[in-house]
Amino acid sequence: MKKFSSLYECYGFIGVFYLFICIIYTKLSFRQARLIRLPFDIRNRSYIKIGKNLTTGRNCRLETYNKNKVGLILGDNCELNDNVHIACAESIVIMDNVLIASRVFITDLNHGCYSNSSPSLPESIVSKRPLDSSKVVIGDNCWLGEGVVITKGVQLGKNCIVAANSVVTKSFPKNSIVGGVPAKVIKFYDEDSQEWKTAN
Repeated sequence: MKKFSSLYECYGFIGVFYLFICIIYTKLSFRQARLIRLPFDIRNRSYIKIGKNLTTGRNCRLETYNKNKVGLILGDNCELNDNVHIACAESIVIMDNVLIASRVFITDLNHGCYSNSSPSLPESIVSKRPLDSSKVVIGDNCWLGEGVVITKGVQLGKNCIVAANSVVTKSFPKNSIVGGVPAKVIKFYDEDSQEWKTAN
């Protein structure tokens, strides 16, 4: 009763009722998850693997276009806030204990190829262009801030922090704080001195 009273104080009657519906949905549809807040959009679920204790905010969308294997993998204890969109054509792996803020977009694909090898023609219909993809990995214990975009081919080492509204277009080693458009290293953790140091 004390727990209900605390929830009522925080969310009000409608909020508590909404959470109750979300808990029922979670336990019926994603038994290993902690809490899936509705609405929740998952496409080609058979090819998406979700670890234990997943928590999501509202309006999250997980989708994979690869129907040959499990393409999108979320590890244990991941937290996704509102309006997170993850779109996978080949492989996206999000490791354990990753915290993702609201309005984050993670993808391993482009519509079309824009390098010199087999480039897409400018007049070709964008939605009809072949998908160009490259594996994405978000390491253990990473934190992606509000409005972050992760593009194809990016691999983040464990314990990385990505500043709000950054666009990550390349990979970074473990224990890095990155930010900007495109993102670059702002600070890194020096294991010898056990200090966060500003990048040159």
